[in-house]
Amino acid sequence: MAKSDFDWQSKKVLVTGAGGFIGSHLTEQLVALGAQTRAFVRYTSRGTWGWLDTSPYKADVEVITGDIADRDRVRQAVEGVDVVFHLAALIGIPYSYHAPRSYVRTNIEGSLNVLQAALETGVERVVHTSTSEVYGSAQYVPIDERHPLQGQSPYSATKIGADKLVESFHLSFELPVVTVRPFNTYGPRQSARAVIPTIITQCMTRAGIVLGNLTPTRDFNYVADTAYGFICAAQSEKAIGYTVNLGTGKEISIGDLARKIAGLMNHEVTVQSETERIRPADSEVNRLCAANQLAKELLDWEPRHTLDEGLQLTIDWIGEHLEDYRPDIYSI
Repeated sequence: MAKSDFDWQSKKVLVTGAGGFIGSHLTEQLVALGAQTRAFVRYTSRGTWGWLDTSPYKADVEVITGDIADRDRVRQAVEGVDVVFHLAALIGIPYSYHAPRSYVRTNIEGSLNVLQAALETGVERVVHTSTSEVYGSAQYVPIDERHPLQGQSPYSATKIGADKLVESFHLSFELPVVTVRPFNTYGPRQSARAVIPTIITQCMTRAGIVLGNLTPTRDFNYVADTAYGFICAAQSEKAIGYTVNLGTGKEISIGDLARKIAGLMNHEVTVQSETERIRPADSEVNRLCAANQLAKELLDWEPRHTLDEGLQLTIDWIGEHLEDYRPDIYSI
């Protein structure tokens, strides 16, 4: 991780969604930088903290449990912090077709709760999480931050709504915000619903790989790079009020990705498409490839891992945690 003059040791930070995939990595990076770190994780009756349960930094994190859609609990979590990293969200695209109201409640109303609490308590910075899915299928590539937004799934529509709320709080109330827009993040701890863990676990357990549409392209970011992009967004005064892509500027089709992973694993497989896994035709995002010049200019950020390097790290980690996955079940 690059050094910075920003004094994280003097900062108290909150990460919402800290028990999740990207959130847990970000939380660990913040602790390593010396920040006084508070984690907001979803309450469960089992008292679990998601990926923080097994984190080596667990003892160094103040954990608050709750629901991002609960305004009072969010207000309690934000109280007294300098920087809020807002990652809590429902993210599964296929599930959003079945439960769109829950995405509105979590992604839009939850973001509103964070923004209101940040405004009321006078935080120094809110770093909000967007997604490349808000662009829909690319009208041109590489996709820069001025690309039109298209709600091609209930998930992406709610993320557009959240992004616009963040924009409105900056323009209306001068809340110091930065919106980071990661393209497809992958790496250790990613859920079984995502394409890369699906490919890797199937390669480890069966002769053939079964996926959805094989032709769409994606721009894949290794999770440590994405998490560091959030930190860079919090450090940069130039970034306030901006939306910034986090991407590599390189794309690969899902079919070619599957073959690449199989090659890295020295595994000969067949790759086929299954109707159940294919999005509705007008909902499919056919091409995503980031323009990342603004990230370089405003955040002094660019990815540090090549796709092959990140995939190998992910393969190794999943190989050690295969029991956490169910490769024979299509997870939405």
